[in-house]
Amino acid sequence: MNHQIPEYTLNDGLKVPAIGFGTYSLKGEEGVESIASAMDTGYRLIDTAYNYENEATVGRAIKQSSIAREELLISSKLPGRYHAHDKALVAIQESLYRADLDYYDLYLIHWPNPKKDMYVEAWQALIEAKKRGYIRSIGVSNFLPEHNDRLIKETGIAPSLNQIELHPFFDQADQREQDKKHGIVNESWSPIGRGNDAVQDILKDENILRIAETHGKTPTQIILRWHVQLGSIPIPKAGSLQHQQENIDIFDFELSTEEMQVISAFNRPDGRLWDQDPSEYEEF
Repeated sequence: MNHQIPEYTLNDGLKVPAIGFGTYSLKGEEGVESIASAMDTGYRLIDTAYNYENEATVGRAIKQSSIAREELLISSKLPGRYHAHDKALVAIQESLYRADLDYYDLYLIHWPNPKKDMYVEAWQALIEAKKRGYIRSIGVSNFLPEHNDRLIKETGIAPSLNQIELHPFFDQADQREQDKKHGIVNESWSPIGRGNDAVQDILKDENILRIAETHGKTPTQIILRWHVQLGSIPIPKAGSLQHQQENIDIFDFELSTEEMQVISAFNRPDGRLWDQDPSEYEEF
């Protein structure tokens, strides 16, 4: 293993690896051990959020890991209840205190919550937080093209990254194309489907199994490689060392155009798996 992981250069100059590690639901001592293990396995981009209630777990894992802080890229997210400018700045400070960090490498607005219509104000707070040195790079999560267009129109600053629901049932082709126009890199949350039955069935699909056999890889590795070749950064979560090693070992082979099409053929218009349409869904 230990294949060189490619990097993206974000539109503000920050370099990020082509795969990250998701920490949703990893908490407590067990969570610390899993996250530290992921860092030691080779993951450098670690994704958390204020609402995951595990920023402190991530901070403890950084101290427990053998990897120096400056080699890591730690990302967190602002919850909807703190979109107001001054509340957002305090929330970011609290995020840092929890993780016992001097700065976050990436900080995202978790959801646009358009009915409340405060996401531009939240974005202005992230711009200010970056100026203050709290954050190296600022981005968004679950923002639709119209939300990003508005941020750019009203502040002149495009997000560096947009973390979106992306998996074979929902390949987000239009979203990816629109984000690319602004130099926004995409990141795939729940790239394997987070325990969803439909996605688990994909891993047993005969066409996926055939592709896996061709490359001497597992079906999970095939799906993660699909994300990489789409140009989106997958951030799979894995508690066990075995799965952590499996998920990161995807940079020594390439899917053909035909194989990519087989996976993309699972896409459907109503492919969101958790009924979280950012134009309607709100999270606080």
